[in-house]
Amino acid sequence: MCARWRGEAKAIAALALLVICACAPAALAADKIRVGNPSLQSFSFLPLRLGIAHGIFAKYAVEPEEVTVNGSAKLHQAMAAGSLDIALGAGPDLIFLVKGAPEIAVAQMAGPPLLLGVVVPFDSPVGRADDLKGKRIGISTVNSLTQWVMRELARQKGWDPDSLTYVTVGAELPNQVAALVTGQIDAVVSSSALGLSLAEEKRGRLLFTASDIIHDFMIHTIYASNEIAQRNPDAVRRFLRGWFETIAFMRANRDETVRASRERTRFSIAVEEKQYDLVMPMFSADGHFDPAALVTIERSFVDLHHTDKEPNLAKFCTERFLAAR
Repeated sequence: MCARWRGEAKAIAALALLVICACAPAALAADKIRVGNPSLQSFSFLPLRLGIAHGIFAKYAVEPEEVTVNGSAKLHQAMAAGSLDIALGAGPDLIFLVKGAPEIAVAQMAGPPLLLGVVVPFDSPVGRADDLKGKRIGISTVNSLTQWVMRELARQKGWDPDSLTYVTVGAELPNQVAALVTGQIDAVVSSSALGLSLAEEKRGRLLFTASDIIHDFMIHTIYASNEIAQRNPDAVRRFLRGWFETIAFMRANRDETVRASRERTRFSIAVEEKQYDLVMPMFSADGHFDPAALVTIERSFVDLHHTDKEPNLAKFCTERFLAAR
């Protein structure tokens, strides 16, 4: 090859390299997605933090920004205001969509309500669910999921609807514990992990998990705003791929998951390990919706007087962003 040809070849190679470098950032740029988390300490929403920390979402060119909001109402207000793209919410949050919230449920995040349980004082004479009849039950708010758990228990037991007295204690754990240990309430519907933690201190104990009485359910759901679902459906698809790969990572890495959860909850290792074993099975591996779970939630809306008749929740859910089974 003569010197002139060698020079031209080098110039062409250099030009090609410049083109590649110029195009690479655009090709590799990750989609930034604002993801709402309604409870910073809850084990339910830990996958978001783990998926980010271990680069799992980055594999799918997604860059989630975790946005912490306080509770379901504020979560879906932020969605309606356009401040969030994705919401990690509760299954019963579908009521917001029934009422017109501009979102769509894109994946079943978790099924049976293993996360919730009924907690009683450590020395309480209550030893089984039947003993709760006539007792004062702490709930987060009126007509909430925590209240419906107890209404469902009363229905299954054939008790009169007024056989339980409901006391609003809020969603904050310190307030719930204070009400429980001072005798203001006889039991509280709260985090199963709270009962496990209080048992270590001999201040309370987990009587049973909500899943003992509620089997077909969807405790958590992933929602997408209508805007991102229409504007960038592939980003939603890739976020969900990252999410469910993170669930697989958590199942395969118990110690790392326990460690990450403790950073938020400050529970003991023993409690976190028990929580992991108890709660981890509730997570869906692929996000596909369980029709029986939707039927249960539809009935709960009538029980809680959210709707006059059972709505068809299937029309507010889609599996088009999920991998085919």
